[in-house]
Amino acid sequence: MTDGVSLDSLYKTYDGGVTALDGVTAAFPAGSFTAVMGPSGSGKSTLLQCAAGLDRPTGGRVFIDGAELTATDDTAMTKFRRTRVGFVFQDYNLLPSLTVEQNVVLPLRLAGRRADRHRVREVLDRLGLGDRAQDLPERLSGGQRQRVAVARALVTEPAVIFADEPTGALDLRSAREVLTLLRTVVSGHGRTVVMVTHDPVAAAYADSVLFLADGRLAGSLQAPTADAAAERLAHLGDRVGAEA
Repeated sequence: MTDGVSLDSLYKTYDGGVTALDGVTAAFPAGSFTAVMGPSGSGKSTLLQCAAGLDRPTGGRVFIDGAELTATDDTAMTKFRRTRVGFVFQDYNLLPSLTVEQNVVLPLRLAGRRADRHRVREVLDRLGLGDRAQDLPERLSGGQRQRVAVARALVTEPAVIFADEPTGALDLRSAREVLTLLRTVVSGHGRTVVMVTHDPVAAAYADSVLFLADGRLAGSLQAPTADAAAERLAHLGDRVGAEA
C-alpha cells in the first residue's frame, strides 16, 4: 500500500525555543483513516498543520500523494493545497453570507477552477444536503454545517482530507453522523483521512491511532476501540504530568 501522507523527521520550533514537533517520522497509507491523539500540548495540531501545508516545518519533509510538499515555495504550496488537500475544522469555517452551494464550491473558485454543478449537486445529495443548497449556514444545525464542510473538502477530489477536532462542537448524534461520513470517504471513495481528536469514541472510527507526547511519537494502536484509545491516552497524560 502506498502512502497518502508521509512525514520524514519533522521538526517545528517556535520563537522562544518552544519545540512543538521533535523529529516525527510517520506514514499514513493511502485510503486509510488515521486518528492522531495526545495530551494537551503534545503537538498534534501542529503536526496536522505542517502535514497539510498550513504551516511550514522548521525541518524535515512532507510528502502528499508522492509529491514533496516542503520542496515548494509558499505560492506553490498554496496551489498544491487547494487542489490536493481538503480540510474539515471544528468551527466549520463557513462564510455566513454564502449559501451552502457557494461555500462548497469556494475552494474551486479560489483555485481558479470551474465548478462542475452536476458533481457539486451529487456531493450535496450524497451528504443529505441536496435540499439545503440555497440555504445560508445560519439556517443549518451544527451537524449540517459540518456536513457542508465535508462536502467542501470532497468537491476538489483531494488526495487527503485533514480533519482538526471535527466533532468537537457537535452533539453526540451529529458527531456520529460526521464520523460515519468520514469513514465512508475512506471506504467508499478511497480518500486518505487524517483526524486530530481528543475523543476516544471518535478515534474508534479510524483504522489506527497515532499517539504523540511532547512533540514525539508515543506509539500507535491498530483497529482501536474507544476503551483502548482512552486507556492509552490516560497513560500518556499521566506520563507527561509526572515529567512536568
